[in-house]
Amino acid sequence: MSPIEPNNNNQPQRMDFIRQIIAEDCEKGTWGGRVHTRFPPEPNGYLHIGHAKSICLNFGIAQEFGGKCNLRFDDTNPSKEDQEYVDAIIEDVRWLGWDWEDRLYFASDYFQQMYDWAVELIKKGKAYVCDLSAEETRQYRGTLTEPGKNSPYRDRSVEENLDLFERMKNGEFPDGSRTLKAKIDMSHPNLNMRDPVMYRILHATHHRTGDKWCIYPMYDWAHGLEDSIEGITHSICTLEFENHRPLYDWFLDQLGIYHPRQIEFARLNLTYTVMSKRKLLRLVKENFVRGWDDPRMPTLRGLRRRGYSPEAIRNFCKVIGVNKFNSTVDYALLEHCLREDLNKTSPRVMAVLNPLKVVLTNYPDGQTELLEAINNPEDLSAGTRQVPFSKVLYIERDDFMENPPKKFYRLAPGREVRLRYGYLIKCQEVIKDSAGNIVELRCTYDPATRGGEAPDGRKVKATIHWVSAAHALDAEVRLYEHLFTKEDPEDVPEGQDFTVNINPDSLKILTGCKVEPSLKTTKPFDRLQFERLGYFCTDPDTRDGHLVFNRTVTLKDTWSKIQQKGDTE
Repeated sequence: MSPIEPNNNNQPQRMDFIRQIIAEDCEKGTWGGRVHTRFPPEPNGYLHIGHAKSICLNFGIAQEFGGKCNLRFDDTNPSKEDQEYVDAIIEDVRWLGWDWEDRLYFASDYFQQMYDWAVELIKKGKAYVCDLSAEETRQYRGTLTEPGKNSPYRDRSVEENLDLFERMKNGEFPDGSRTLKAKIDMSHPNLNMRDPVMYRILHATHHRTGDKWCIYPMYDWAHGLEDSIEGITHSICTLEFENHRPLYDWFLDQLGIYHPRQIEFARLNLTYTVMSKRKLLRLVKENFVRGWDDPRMPTLRGLRRRGYSPEAIRNFCKVIGVNKFNSTVDYALLEHCLREDLNKTSPRVMAVLNPLKVVLTNYPDGQTELLEAINNPEDLSAGTRQVPFSKVLYIERDDFMENPPKKFYRLAPGREVRLRYGYLIKCQEVIKDSAGNIVELRCTYDPATRGGEAPDGRKVKATIHWVSAAHALDAEVRLYEHLFTKEDPEDVPEGQDFTVNINPDSLKILTGCKVEPSLKTTKPFDRLQFERLGYFCTDPDTRDGHLVFNRTVTLKDTWSKIQQKGDTE
């Protein structure tokens, strides 16, 4: 497949610097023209929108170049990993629309091979067992401006190192008492090359290997070996691994094994969001959010629950592309990509979030008629549906003003408006309770205006949505805003942390909302447009007789307006 042919979004992918490198490798016949990538998550948390960028990059490149992409779990730290995360990651990658066929791998599949290679380095005099504690190791390492100093255990004999390493494996020593280190150069300008730790002792049960091992490989030792074993051609990593590349190269060269090409790119940073797993975990544990799938979270589970489509996320990843320098993407661009997809795919329905009762005094008592409504004007193949109309309706309270300003064109005393798909109505009387609150409007309808057009040609300036009171379903609606008040949540006064920027109004729950009866059969994760109000998603909390909807995004597209303004300047 050509690198510039359409991908699974049926739109061409621009040739960023990574794709250009791969295209040049293919032209030169490097690796026999093969392209083989991988997505290597650690199963110690849930995937977020930043991971989506890497997923789409690795799987997308494989698809575009007619290659393969593996899903591989870097499960080298049993103290932080769990099968729960493995299952969730598999589900999330599939939800995004990618398939690894039969290529599901785990670092733990290679533990024996990694151990054997470590023994080989010991025999070559390239690795040794060190008794320094973690704190002593840090002290011996030196700084960016000062060289480190050799461990007093660096010159142990090969025989002693082999014996100690095997005894480490056999569980004879307590956690943290010994490590296996590579013997490189304690004065190397790259701190990663100063005798890095390859193995640590950790008596912990692994989610796949159980208690078979009590020593576990460090990420820097394992990562390049995994790529080598799987025959990866292009090992695509984020920028923080650029300084680790010389170490990966050193390990592979010392062992004389297959050597992939590593390419680094900038990770995704998004306004109003934190991406650190540690900080996301804190948000969950300290109850700033309702869980990993809270719709305010940047996790793929949270985005899915909010109503994001996999197509919108994939398109967002395509639009932002990849580059070599860190930058922050405006959240409005993600919402723009979402609106573009939902506008084409979401059925339209009518819902009233803040109901105001309307009685049509001249409409026949007990009569119900069915009006034809368009399901999606962007997709005529979606057809139409029947919505019931009767004497008593609900409209949005904001669609009425008793004393309207000059440019308010919706319903007011003596004014006529159009009901969506229905009739023209005119407000004749306002009913208030003893406290002076408006509780009901009494209106008349013009039976000659079914469909919203007047035979005499008179015009109205506003069309409002509504639901029939006799047929409406009760619903709970959750309105979400950014979780943080600042574009950069890390912008805090000295002595404080990102949680001071939590938005106290990031969730508003509305009860007593009214929705049209077609939503009786809605299912969790259904994506809809509530006409004039925004895009919404049916929440998994929905049960028989209890409808719950999350607002996905408003109809207003700030990014589109910014782009249009830029085009005209």
